[in-house]
Amino acid sequence: MFDPVTIRYAEALFGLAKSRGALAEVQADVERIAREFENPEVATFFFDARISVESRRQKLRPLYAGMNELTRNFVDLLFDKRREEVLAGLGAAFSRRLLDERGAAEGVVESARPLAADDLARIETALGRSIQKTVKLENRVDPALIGGLRVIVESRMMDFSLRGRLEGLRKHLLDAPLPSLQEI
Repeated sequence: MFDPVTIRYAEALFGLAKSRGALAEVQADVERIAREFENPEVATFFFDARISVESRRQKLRPLYAGMNELTRNFVDLLFDKRREEVLAGLGAAFSRRLLDERGAAEGVVESARPLAADDLARIETALGRSIQKTVKLENRVDPALIGGLRVIVESRMMDFSLRGRLEGLRKHLLDAPLPSLQEI
């Protein structure tokens, strides 16, 4: 889900911000950067190799002018090291690191119909006991599941859907050895 380079840079920024007591400020800065890079036009501009690094830096300076010094230095370092692509996934990687620090995880539970709040809470509690973290799930409706649930937390997927079970059965039947002519 996350590339290793982005994870390493996010981890370094997190550690530095935490050690300097600026974690909340840097977190707000990273969230602001992530919101900016969600805009396809912004992302296209900043990852276009045809545009000089200095032009991209100049365009970014107004965005991070009011940010914490650690964040500004971090963004400059990314440009110096020609790793500006890290900015695209920095928000998600930093957020995941924050969740790890708190012993929490976020995920998605897909179902064929909307889940009631108490059902969602029961799933969060059961899953939290299983992975030993506090879990917060978002419910997404996917009618193609037919029935059951598919839960995705961190890098794990648990498929309890009817569609998933049917697909598993199909694969099992396709992989089953056929009897030889002598056995018939």
